[in-house]
Amino acid sequence: MKAAVRSKYGSPDVLRIQDIDKPTPKDDEVLIRVYAASVNRSDYHVLTGLPFVMRFFTGLFKPKLKVTGSDFAGEVEAIGINVRSFKIGDKVMGFGGGLGTGTHAQYVTFSENKRIVSMPGNITYEQAAACLEGTYYAVIGINQLKPSAGQKALVYGATGAIGSAHVQFLKYYGVYITAVCGGENRELVRSWGADKIIDYKTEDFTKDKEQYDFVFDSVGKSTFLKCKHLLKKNGFYAPSGGAVNLFWLLVAPLLGSKKVLFIKDNKSNLSFIKELIEKGNFKPVVDRIYPLEKIAEAFTYVASGQKIGNVIIKMDD
Repeated sequence: MKAAVRSKYGSPDVLRIQDIDKPTPKDDEVLIRVYAASVNRSDYHVLTGLPFVMRFFTGLFKPKLKVTGSDFAGEVEAIGINVRSFKIGDKVMGFGGGLGTGTHAQYVTFSENKRIVSMPGNITYEQAAACLEGTYYAVIGINQLKPSAGQKALVYGATGAIGSAHVQFLKYYGVYITAVCGGENRELVRSWGADKIIDYKTEDFTKDKEQYDFVFDSVGKSTFLKCKHLLKKNGFYAPSGGAVNLFWLLVAPLLGSKKVLFIKDNKSNLSFIKELIEKGNFKPVVDRIYPLEKIAEAFTYVASGQKIGNVIIKMDD
């Protein structure tokens, strides 16, 4: 089978498309023919091994996992003897976590007990792959905070994979949304449900006069300290990256009622995403689709920080 392989950390240039052995599912695993997967910010960190601290999990001097990729949409081709949730021919989608699962390949094995669900019938494989990594991170925080109608949220980085999902999920709960994005994307973000737009190219969102129940940093480029004054009493700052926010997670409770969200995973979140897709309350956002052979270009585009929603890899037939 074809796969995107690397033997060391580095830029997208270290990736090679190679033929490797097709995996065999264990007793509790399914073998999935991958038709689409995303290239996302987490994948880029795993590719480069930066920030360095992540190497304690992915391999200190060289990657433990040679094949990149963290999510997938595809079809079950074989099952282990103990698998009960899926059968051969099922269309499925799943997310293996930000440290990678080797999904930039034509086949992958995945435990039926992990984050995997049957695909909604109203989307394509490429759209399904755009409902995973970034969307999953967004829904974890939002469902943990349990927002309600009438509350207010600010989403910084509203056009990214996480941010576009934040906006749509918050609108589902009836929250008033201020979205921070490039002004050229104003109408697009309004179509997702944003009520107010701040153009980060011409305005400093931290000088906004409104106060919010939640501030979501969907691109990992701000901090609790910079956004603290935007929060109401008992408000939450929800980061998507930045080591400095780990410090504020511990310190914030000592400084008052405003807090930094500590994310707790729940496997039911993927089922929630599937349900909203089927209801028409969430629409995946796809920016570009690349063939596997051009995956280095996909990583380079993701690293540019200019993508709208998700970048997808479409596997060869």
